Formats: sequence, C-alpha cells, structure tokens
Amino acid sequence: MKSYLLVFLSIFMISCEDISKKTKLFIFDCGLLELEDISNFSLKNTDTDVRDLFVPCYLIEHPKGKLLWDAGLPIEIAGQGVFTRPNGIKVSYKKSLLDQLDEINISPDQIDFVAISHMHWDHVGASSLFPESTLLIQEREYEAAFIKADEYDVFNLDDYFSLTKNPRVLLRGDHDVFGDGAVIILSAPGHTPGHQALLVNLENDGAIILSGDLYHFEISRSIQAVPVFNTDKEETLRSMKKIEDKVIKENAQFWIEHSLELANGLKLSPEFYN
Repeated sequence: MKSYLLVFLSIFMISCEDISKKTKLFIFDCGLLELEDISNFSLKNTDTDVRDLFVPCYLIEHPKGKLLWDAGLPIEIAGQGVFTRPNGIKVSYKKSLLDQLDEINISPDQIDFVAISHMHWDHVGASSLFPESTLLIQEREYEAAFIKADEYDVFNLDDYFSLTKNPRVLLRGDHDVFGDGAVIILSAPGHTPGHQALLVNLENDGAIILSGDLYHFEISRSIQAVPVFNTDKEETLRSMKKIEDKVIKENAQFWIEHSLELANGLKLSPEFYN
C-alpha cells in the first residue's frame, strides 16, 4: 500500500511541477493615458509629477487554458495617433492587442477565459475580440455594470456590450481559475462593486499580483489614497489591506498595472515571465 501511495505522490508532485513550469505570463502594451489634473485620485498635483499611465493587457498561458486579463483601450484607436477624451484625458495606442497576439501566434478564438479587473472603459477596449471566451466576473460587478449600469457614472454598457453574449461564470469571491493554485482571481471590491486583482504563481519568477486599479500611482499605495470616483471608500481600504496581506503571505511581486515606470522595466511580449 505504501508503494502505491509513494507512486501516486510522486506522479502528483511531478504533475504540479510540470504545470507550474509551463505557466507563462505575457504583458502587452494596450495604450497610454496622459493626465493633467490628478485631484480625482485624492492626490494633490504636487504629490507626484507622474501624469502618464500605462494601460496593460496580460495573457496567462497555462496547460489547461489561456486567460486574458484586462483588455486595454478601445481597439479602434490603435495606430490612430493621440485623441483627447471629453474629460481632457489624452489617449494613444500604438499597436493593437490583436497584432500583438498574432506576434506570438495566438488567435482570439484560442483564448479560453477573459477576466477584466473591472469594467471601466480603459480595461475593456478589446473585449469584443473574444466572443467565445468565458467571462470570469464577480457577481456584484456583473449586476452593477451590466444590469444597473445607468445607476453608475463609472460604467458605460456600450463600452463592453459584446460581453453580454459571452458565456460567463459569476464569482462570489476569490477563484482558482485552473484549480491548481497557479492563477487565482482575488476579489478586491471598492474601486467598483466587483473589482478584482490577479495572483499568478510562476516556477521561475515566483508569485506576481496584478493590481487592477487598486492603486493608480506609487504614491497612492504609499498613502492609501482612494480616488473620489471609487464606488466605496471603506471597501477599497479593506481590499487594500487584504491584497497587501496577500503580497506578504505569498512573498509576491506587486505590479501596479498603470505604473509606466514599472512597465518600462518589465519584459513586454513577445518576451514572457514563467
């Protein structure tokens, strides 16, 4: 009996090791935001001189499937220069996510899951490219952004309407995407009702937490500044504590998704982390 148990444990450990080794994380440049005034982020304009925010998309390639995390700026503006939105934010997007995926020989129909940190316009821009992918979304976010969008100034259903037709899984908290601890969605409400972050465990590069919009600036993290447009300040602060505790527990790298300074020091696709 012991020999059978030892064989089973050996196979299980090899299987887990193999899965971890094969998990890859790709980062795509999905646009740039240029701000003038940062007071809506509960920051004084003298708190930081940072005004440019990186807009990323990520692909996690796992033996059991492929997950797209966040979908960037509107795909139709890619390669079209600089645009100024009605709120004064300048946006630009050099190469579309579609082209960047093509460079690593991935087509949209190969993406098994789409998970958006939250449904703001700068995170959903390429979502229409993945009509067959299963949407992984917190139930509270789905209700707010799809059913009651008119009640929230921060949501515009037109930005992501195509996702209403996608297969979906409604989440109620943290979710292990592939069931092996390699990719875990972390519920972190407050920025929006169902905002979420992502923990990716890699064999060589270790644990990495993708922040969503828990913070927009490094200074925001230092002083726990909560943007005025967040849907719930107290929830945001609780989520900040939860994720910071997770960073310590997992000994994880914490990537503020919008940090251009961070992005400039990371490996962008076609390079990857594993």
